[in-house]
Amino acid sequence: MLRRCPLLAAFSVSAAGFFGAAAIAADVPRVVVTLKPVHALVAGVMAGVTEPTLVVDGSASPHTFTLKPSVARAINNADVFIRVSEQLEPFTRKIAEALPKSVSLITLVDKKTGVKLLEQRNSGIFEQHGHAEAGDHERPGDHSADRYDAHIWLDPANAKAIVETVTKTLAAKFPAHAAAFNANATTLLAKIDALSSEIEKDLATVKHKPFIVFHDAFQYFEKRFGLAAAGSVTLSPDQQPSAKRLTAVRKKIGELGAVCLFAEPGFQTNLIKAVTEGTKARSGTLDPEGIALTPGPDLYFELMRGLAKNAVDCLAQPS
Repeated sequence: MLRRCPLLAAFSVSAAGFFGAAAIAADVPRVVVTLKPVHALVAGVMAGVTEPTLVVDGSASPHTFTLKPSVARAINNADVFIRVSEQLEPFTRKIAEALPKSVSLITLVDKKTGVKLLEQRNSGIFEQHGHAEAGDHERPGDHSADRYDAHIWLDPANAKAIVETVTKTLAAKFPAHAAAFNANATTLLAKIDALSSEIEKDLATVKHKPFIVFHDAFQYFEKRFGLAAAGSVTLSPDQQPSAKRLTAVRKKIGELGAVCLFAEPGFQTNLIKAVTEGTKARSGTLDPEGIALTPGPDLYFELMRGLAKNAVDCLAQPS
């Protein structure tokens, strides 16, 4: 009768434990997401499994973000990399083109995501505001980048499409966690529906009041909830508005009786003062990307409620 060596037995148990742990670790999804609002939705889908990695953190802007080598390595070592678009996140262009085949790339403005896009407005004065139907100028995605507004998450219907796309991708790539992803998605979709209804009620009394935004980042929010945006100080946060533009916006404020001009965190407050000077418009703040918020699964809901609250706080004041 053969006797089993205690050392060999101990090694066998130890090795089994090591390789078993390695197999479990290998099955944990490594997901990297560019922006806070999308990261929050992905974190909701992945709750209880693991947390996705966020690229653009703190007060950084995706328009001017520079990719660090450590972040580039994290993206290249990921299982799934999720971005909105090259237009919004130009730092993703080169790395997306050179991704290893092992990395699944989700570009949320792509046709297959089911996101509804709105065409980018090319004028700082919005000719149709507030009364357009939610589907005006919508295109269901063939989505050649520069034509379209990339702030897609500000429409709760698009947030739901993002959740569904991410869930489908993760469930297919990690079937061991598919049940958890699907259960989380069901809960998340119901929360987004409830959020949309809540915001609709909150904004009902201020829909008719015209306002100006710092840059044209809120079209999806405006169209979904029927708000009366009249124009923007600048088309892009990268563009310094000219004196001519500031004069035109100030004139529009007077013509329309615009109630508020909304700034954004991190941008020049002196421009807001320059535009509102000599008018009756009040100033407020709207944060479309959650710059001032802490990342995590609750951020999307905090961001959307914050937009609604700040809009009401400024617009509902008596003139």
